[in-house]
Amino acid sequence: MRFLLSVQYDGSNFYGFQRLNNERSVQGELEKALTKINKAEVTIKGAGRTDRGVHAKDQKCHCDLDISITEEGLKKALNSMLPQDIYITKCEKVSSDFHARFMCVKKTYKYIINMGEYNSIINNYVYNYGKKVNIKKLKKASKVLLGAHSFEAFVSGVRENYNSVIYNIKFKVKNDILTIEIEGKSFYRYMVRNIVGALINISEGKSAIDDLKHMVNNGKKKNYLTVPANGLYLEKIEY
Repeated sequence: MRFLLSVQYDGSNFYGFQRLNNERSVQGELEKALTKINKAEVTIKGAGRTDRGVHAKDQKCHCDLDISITEEGLKKALNSMLPQDIYITKCEKVSSDFHARFMCVKKTYKYIINMGEYNSIINNYVYNYGKKVNIKKLKKASKVLLGAHSFEAFVSGVRENYNSVIYNIKFKVKNDILTIEIEGKSFYRYMVRNIVGALINISEGKSAIDDLKHMVNNGKKKNYLTVPANGLYLEKIEY
């Protein structure tokens, strides 16, 4: 029986989502709990990976279980076994050919920036930038990124394919907290953090919108900051 799990986690004390031999990971904790419930080894397939320190409000993954269990029963069993920084918000039975990664049609990430005074209490959950951001510049620059492009200039590591689609980028400010929401088809390693870093460079006047266009059109990275992982949230995954 195949289940789709909706997973929320605080990434502060994880080395990312992906299972690692000697480090704490979200996948490792989930598989450990599922294996106990199933009484046989369980491997999960995630909709995507999040890096060390990145949080998730709605990560998705699927798994196959040999036992007969209800959706609510699985949710309760998992939450009774998982550590407090992981929580299952929903369990759904899905068809045997469902795949959490390959069937995903849209992902939404949020990046949160504190533009006010440094705040140690929220440091694990925001980028303590401490300066005002030029929202008008950011909105104008973000239009360059919309649509289908190769995002090679914003991706860490070597891939066969850097193509993706960004559907929308939104900006919201409340009490010195800036939230940047990015909706797209696929996101690769450090892509969101590098896009935010490139936008901040434009806000600071260290680069121009034409530099951003050059990166999108030519795939050549220009100097920008990779913003910290702790401000990033995997907000939503849609099928």
